[in-house]
Amino acid sequence: MLENKKHIMIVGPTGTGKSIMIQTELRNSFYNEQFMFLGLSFSAQTSANQTQLIIDNGMEKKRKGYYGPPLGKEGIIFVDDLNMPQKEVYGAQPPIELLRQWMDYGGWYEIDTPEREFRNIQKVSFVAACGPPGGGRNSITNRYVRHFNIIYVEPYSDSSLNAIFCNVMEWMFRSAQKLPYGANIEKLKDNVVAATINIYNDVQRKFRPTPAKSHYTFNLRDLSKVFQGMSKTNARACVSDE
Repeated sequence: MLENKKHIMIVGPTGTGKSIMIQTELRNSFYNEQFMFLGLSFSAQTSANQTQLIIDNGMEKKRKGYYGPPLGKEGIIFVDDLNMPQKEVYGAQPPIELLRQWMDYGGWYEIDTPEREFRNIQKVSFVAACGPPGGGRNSITNRYVRHFNIIYVEPYSDSSLNAIFCNVMEWMFRSAQKLPYGANIEKLKDNVVAATINIYNDVQRKFRPTPAKSHYTFNLRDLSKVFQGMSKTNARACVSDE
């Protein structure tokens, strides 16, 4: 779709690999003599002026009032965490409204010159990633979403998680060649992974976010941190009675 100048929005829960997937594809396929890409990440404090300056600095002047990627290239602009900016008093999100202005009118007004001339941005396509509303993320106006082709990334199934983290533990055991864990410890791999995934699912099911406990939001990053912690240990800390 990017090769055919179609805008893409990748939507899915946190931890499903949206950003890594997009960045890897952009580096591998859209960083060459035909394409260039520019990445920016939104936060709750991102302003419209910051967004405009980042994009403007990545463009070259073509002629008076017209800007775009370097000569002979198409531009890809990747916006991560698109729906993170806070809403202002009237319900708008200024950085998103700025991008919507480009979608509707092809550019925006200059902010660093007294003339405030209109700056046309040419030959760029947008790809964005965002999670569902909640946990600091906001809903996006339909007037902006309508410009995108939306792709939903499904969360990993338990069988996929089991395969991923079993491989992680297998790598952990193989990397400990100088001080091996031993067969009694290594054979517990499948049970440890399955138990960890079951606890993660139970926590998600029982501890639901409420206005009083809005921090009850869990995702795959929390699960991966468990195995990251395990990878920091060594065979001396794992004692087997068998």
